[in-house]
Formats: sequence, structure tokens, C-alpha cells
Amino acid sequence: MKKILIVDDEKPVCDMLEKFLIKKGYETVIALSGEEAIRKVNEERPHLILLDIRMPGMDGIETLKKIREIDKKVGIVMITAVKDDDVGRKCAELGAYDYITKPLDFEYLERVLLIKLLNFGS
Repeated sequence: MKKILIVDDEKPVCDMLEKFLIKKGYETVIALSGEEAIRKVNEERPHLILLDIRMPGMDGIETLKKIREIDKKVGIVMITAVKDDDVGRKCAELGAYDYITKPLDFEYLERVLLIKLLNFGS
């Protein structure tokens, strides 16, 4: 079973994503901050990470950088409420697989997950 780490400072968003992912057959782990996400990456070794960009403390971009120091291959999909093409490009340069905006299009999210998880490790 593929493991997905959900990182968002908003618990209701985590709960919504977790419910969706469990229904699709994924194992989930939740982190409510960038710092917690770093610990979970080390402990859980997820196959993919859904990472919010705007969080208090360590934001998603800083978290992305630190995750890449730990694991260069894990798939990371950035999630944000504010579309900003410059931020999207920066995330891609730092190794994010995709950049999607809230409210989430769950059909698109599912396609992204399937594609990335099929190519996990490549």
C-alpha cells in the first residue's frame, strides 16, 4: 500500500484529504507543520507528500528544501490557496512534481497521484 504524507496547518483540510485518500486505498500520515513533516519523512518514509505552501513557522517552500535534503526521489505535490506562477516555478525548480490550488479538484489530484506513484523512484 502506498503511503502519502499530508502536510497542512489546517486540520480540516488534512481530514478531508485523508478521507479521500483512504477511500482510494492509500495509507496516510498527517503533519500539521513543516517541522512535523520533516520528522514524519524520516520516520515514515512516505511514497508521496501533499505539502501546503502557506503555513506558520516553516513554510512549504522551506519544508520542500529540507525534504529534498533527506529524500531526493519522494514525489511532492504542492498545495496552495493562492495561485502564484512565480511560486509554482520556484517549487518546480526545488523538485516539486506538481502545484495545485485549493479548492482541490479531486479528479485532477487522483490523476497526479496515479501518475507519480506509478513512476515512484524513477
